[in-house]
Amino acid sequence: MAHVVVLGAGLGGVIMAYEMRDQLRRGDKLTVVTKEAKYHFVPSNPWVAVNWRKRSEIEIDLKRTFAKRGIDFKPVAAAKVHAKENTLELVDGSSIPYDFLVIATGPELAFDEIEGLGPHGGHTQSVCHVDHAEHAGQAFDEFCKKPGPIITGAVQGASCFGPAYEYTFILDTELRRRKIRDKVPMTFVTAEPYIGHLGLDGVGDTKGILESAMRDKHIKWICNARVKKAEAGKMYIEEVAEDGSVAKTHELPFGFSMMLPAFRGIGAVRGVEGLVNPRGFILIDKHQQNPTFKNVFSVGVCVAIPPIGPTPVPCGVPKTGFMIESMVTATALNIGQMLRGKAPSHQATWNAVCIADFGDGGIAFVAQPQIPPRNVNWSSDGKWVHRAKIAFEKYFIRKMRRGESEPLYEKWAMGMLGIGKLKRVLDD
Repeated sequence: MAHVVVLGAGLGGVIMAYEMRDQLRRGDKLTVVTKEAKYHFVPSNPWVAVNWRKRSEIEIDLKRTFAKRGIDFKPVAAAKVHAKENTLELVDGSSIPYDFLVIATGPELAFDEIEGLGPHGGHTQSVCHVDHAEHAGQAFDEFCKKPGPIITGAVQGASCFGPAYEYTFILDTELRRRKIRDKVPMTFVTAEPYIGHLGLDGVGDTKGILESAMRDKHIKWICNARVKKAEAGKMYIEEVAEDGSVAKTHELPFGFSMMLPAFRGIGAVRGVEGLVNPRGFILIDKHQQNPTFKNVFSVGVCVAIPPIGPTPVPCGVPKTGFMIESMVTATALNIGQMLRGKAPSHQATWNAVCIADFGDGGIAFVAQPQIPPRNVNWSSDGKWVHRAKIAFEKYFIRKMRRGESEPLYEKWAMGMLGIGKLKRVLDD
């Protein structure tokens, strides 16, 4: 009998548990360890942050769904991964031995790296967690009573730019609905070298589409931006030139701000030699397997992926939901092979498929593979994207509540359908 432990129960961790359960032999045990007892659908956080969604609508009781699948569940945070001893130490003083460990924790949010950043004692909001999104929704309602300038974007070292664009345009939509958009100057501040870079050096015409959308919505932007600090009502920014020198400085006033932070690995894994890189992200090979500790795998945002290329201000590479699901499937199949005495052979595709909602429209893109040059390099925009995002939210939350792993025929069907055909179906 083998014991497989999944550390983390976010987007990657929950689907990892479901798919791993399907690969176990009779008598094998599966345990999920996470600091939170409930799952929240993170892609809906921008909607929560303008009060278009309630927390309860995107929340799932993991104890109940895991019980349906015969998965043990321990909602206690990890204190340290002892990879040499094959043991996971928890903050309550207990330890869990494992035969295989899948690290799917997501990131730690590095608000502390910039003075005044973040909702915990800082002066900016976040949509990275449902708690932050709820807080942002309350702050936004207060802001609307006395509107003024808004700053949104992503700071240096960020690796998830899509939600920053989403929230910016969702704010614009909501402000227009409230008839106060004319009282709110908006500025998008990003570490990206150009609008639409997305940490991927652009996909299709994301640069043109997003620049055009910002001009149409009267949103100014600052690229190659390094945020120095945020104070109550003011943000200090350095605009960096191609050679790394400071080309210009900005002191921007704001009445409301949402800035995505940089990510790093969680404290339980940071500093474990052979397991992580200097930022605490998990080192993996093409099979999602750690090169040093062969019984440790990792999926999701916590894996180490090098940047696309050098940029004046550091930009990380995003891990989209489609990519994470591909990592999960490969990992489950590989551990299944190892349980049966075989060598792992499955590889994730690492393609990027993204649907970004803009409130009453949106942008979708497909990058296959994610790293250029690509076989598919496509992007499109329109109202159909907004409808597609809502449809996917409902589908995915329903699947999670039922405790369902995604069957192979469904993956095949979605792959054959493609984003372009999905657009035509939704338009019809």
